[in-house]
Amino acid sequence: MTAPGEPWRRTSDGVVVDCRLTPRGGRDAIDGVAELADGSLVLAARVRSAPQGGEANQALCALVADRLGASAAQVRVVIGLKGRVKQVAVSGDPAPLIARLKALSPRR
Repeated sequence: MTAPGEPWRRTSDGVVVDCRLTPRGGRDAIDGVAELADGSLVLAARVRSAPQGGEANQALCALVADRLGASAAQVRVVIGLKGRVKQVAVSGDPAPLIARLKALSPRR
């Protein structure tokens, strides 16, 4: 269940994170939690890769995996393959994943 003010939620096999991706962002980084115009919260991320051929999605998965201490095989984009706003599923024990998300996501 998503707590108020968090862009992630527990699932039966991990967490799903709402992300806003900026491709060609100059560096690979998670910039914190941001609020979209509709009031929804997302984890703001940027990658150096271009959006062609799924490269930016792959870079986002690698970034999330690295920051959460997960393997690349545990992370996948489940919604939003062609848009900037995406849902990224991370499989694993939800408690430590959520703790890591909280630690790396200050509010912008």
